[in-house]
Amino acid sequence: MRRLLVWRLLAGALAFGATPALAHPHVWITATSELIYAPDGSVSGVRHAWTFDDMYSSYALQGIESKTKGVYSREELSSLAQTNAESLKEFGFFTFAKADGKKQKFEEPVDYYLEYKDAVLTLHFTLPLKTPVRSRELVVEVFDPEFFIDFKFAEKDPVRLVGAPVTCQMKFQRPNDGTANAQKLGEQNFLSGDNSNYGAMFANKIMVDCP
Repeated sequence: MRRLLVWRLLAGALAFGATPALAHPHVWITATSELIYAPDGSVSGVRHAWTFDDMYSSYALQGIESKTKGVYSREELSSLAQTNAESLKEFGFFTFAKADGKKQKFEEPVDYYLEYKDAVLTLHFTLPLKTPVRSRELVVEVFDPEFFIDFKFAEKDPVRLVGAPVTCQMKFQRPNDGTANAQKLGEQNFLSGDNSNYGAMFANKIMVDCP
């Protein structure tokens, strides 16, 4: 089975020969997200669009045939999109949600497809919540706990609420620019063998308050 875009593959290739102290991302993603609300005001899921960096996109496309050189249709990318979607579960979908402080679980991705434009790949997919939930406070974080993948949200319209009650207010918090500190912390964490949640300091946080 072809697994070109399993999430850690390129990271492992680029990190060959590196020491644990050199902890930093190897894949960069520019993201936008939508929180999907049902008519009763409950949150039913999260819709993501993740655009990979050009080097990773080029790597992932190796061996994929297309009718027109340099042009890839959704159909031609469908098996690769499926591989991406199926691989997400192993890493918790890089998406973590809490409703009124309680952790929420997601179903497998649906409505997924890959788009190729301007020499980069964008993965579109929806994560349905296992149980739609109504809450006063909803927090959704997007990050890679081990920081092999760096998620940066788009500067314009990074997050949207779709179908949310008019009383809901959304705030979006980007991670602080802590690259230098991350390097030092990376040395400590990785040398001690504890890198299980290193990437949390780089989390992108969506907070929704619905009175």
